[in-house]
Amino acid sequence: MTLLYRVIAAVSLAVAAPALSAADARQDYREQWPLQLSAPQAGAYRLMLGEAQYRSAVSPQLADVQVFNAQGQALPSALFSADQPLAQAAQWLALPWFPLPPQGGAAGDDLQLLTERNTDGSVRRVEARLGRSVGTASPGGWLVDASALRSGVQALKLDWQAPAALQVRVRVDASDDLRDWQRVADDVPLVDLQHDGRRLQQRRIEIGHQAKYFRILPVSGDVLPVLSAVQAERVAAAQAIDWQWRTLTGTAGKPGEFEYTLDGRFPIAQVDIATPDNSVVQWTLLSRDDANQPWQVRAGPWVAYQLQDAGARRQSQTQSLAVPTRDRYWKLAAAQGTAMPAPTLKLGYQPEALVFLSQGEPPYSVAAGSVRAARTDAPVGTVIVRLREQQGAQWQPALATVQGAAQPLGGDAAVQPARDWKRWLLWGLLVLGVLVVGGFAITLLRSNQR
Repeated sequence: MTLLYRVIAAVSLAVAAPALSAADARQDYREQWPLQLSAPQAGAYRLMLGEAQYRSAVSPQLADVQVFNAQGQALPSALFSADQPLAQAAQWLALPWFPLPPQGGAAGDDLQLLTERNTDGSVRRVEARLGRSVGTASPGGWLVDASALRSGVQALKLDWQAPAALQVRVRVDASDDLRDWQRVADDVPLVDLQHDGRRLQQRRIEIGHQAKYFRILPVSGDVLPVLSAVQAERVAAAQAIDWQWRTLTGTAGKPGEFEYTLDGRFPIAQVDIATPDNSVVQWTLLSRDDANQPWQVRAGPWVAYQLQDAGARRQSQTQSLAVPTRDRYWKLAAAQGTAMPAPTLKLGYQPEALVFLSQGEPPYSVAAGSVRAARTDAPVGTVIVRLREQQGAQWQPALATVQGAAQPLGGDAAVQPARDWKRWLLWGLLVLGVLVVGGFAITLLRSNQR
C-alpha cells in the first residue's frame, strides 16, 4: 500500500500549495483602480462608484466590489444607495437671517413679528414688537428665512464674531407663517473656546425638519454673539442626485417584442424609450438575470409617445421601477404586437457609494469582478455615528475618487465559474485506489496459482 500513500501525500501537497501561495486577496478580482483620498487622515471615506466598476462587477448584489490597502487586505466597507445620507456629500446653502431685539425675561412667546415678503414668499424686512409681559431684559435672537429651500433642513451652521470665550444655549422654533411656531430643537449648546493655541467650536444645530422660517432664541438669559452668517445643510433627496443613463440597442424577437442586454450591474431604477420617428405605443418592461429564468414585469403597461414638430420635440415622462434591479437581460413588449423598428431603451440609475474605513498603509485601491470573493458589509454606519460623537455632528466621511486607468489583477479568469476540481480530484483518488487495490489482488491471485 506504500504506493497509494505516496500518491495521496503528493495530491494533498498539490492541493495545499495554491492556498499557501495566495498571499494577496486582490488576485481573486478581475481588475482594480487606484484611489486618491481628499484627506489623508480622515479615518473614513466615501467612494462614489463609477461606470467602470459597475461594468466589471458580476455579483447580482454587487458583493464583488471591495477596497484594499497596499498590503492587499480588504478594508471594512458597506454599500449605500444614492438616497442614503452617507452616500452623499453635505449640501450647504447660505440663508438670509434677521436679528431680533432683546426680549423680556417672560416674553419669549409674546414676540410679535411684522414682516414684508417678496412675491416668492421670502422675507424682505422684519419688524419685531415685544408683548406686554414684564421682566428683566434678555438678549434677542435670530430669524432665519429658509423659504427658498424645496427640501428639509438637516442642520443649521452659524458663523459669529466672538472676541471672548463663548458658551451659550439656544432653542429653535419652526414656522410656515411666522405666526404659529413649533419647537424643533431645545437646549442646544453653542461653544467657541480657545486655550493653549487650540480652539474648540460647536456651531451646528441639528434640525431635521422642513419649514419656511426658523427662530433661534437664547435659553435662560444667555448672551448671544454677533452673528455673521447662517448656512443650512439640506436634507438629501434622491431626485437631486444626477441620473446616469445606459442606452441600449435591441434585437427583435416575436412581433412587438425586443430584447436588450445590459453591460454591467447597474442599479436600474428608471426607464425611458426613444424611437426614430413619431410614435405612440403601450409598452411593458420585463427583465431577468439569467436566460433560463422567466421574465419578470418591472414597469408598465404605460403609454410612451414621441412627437416631433416644427416647434419642439415632445415625449412622455420616464417610468420609475418599483424596486431597483441589476438584471442583465431586458425586454420591451408592445401591446399591439405588430412589427415595428426596434426602439432605443434607456435605463437610468443613480450611482451608489461604498463607504470604507482606512486600515493599513495606503495607497488604497478598489477592485471589482469576482466569482470567488464576496464583500461582507461591515457596520460602517455605527462607526460613523461614534466618529461624529467624537469629532462633532458635522463630521462626514471624506471623499475618495478613482484616479487612473484599470490595473489587471486576476483577469477574466476571476469571473469564470470555478471548476469543482476538488470533486474530480477525489474521484481520481478513488479510482486510483481501486486500481492499486485491484493490482495487489491480481498479484496475490497469480501467486496463489503458482
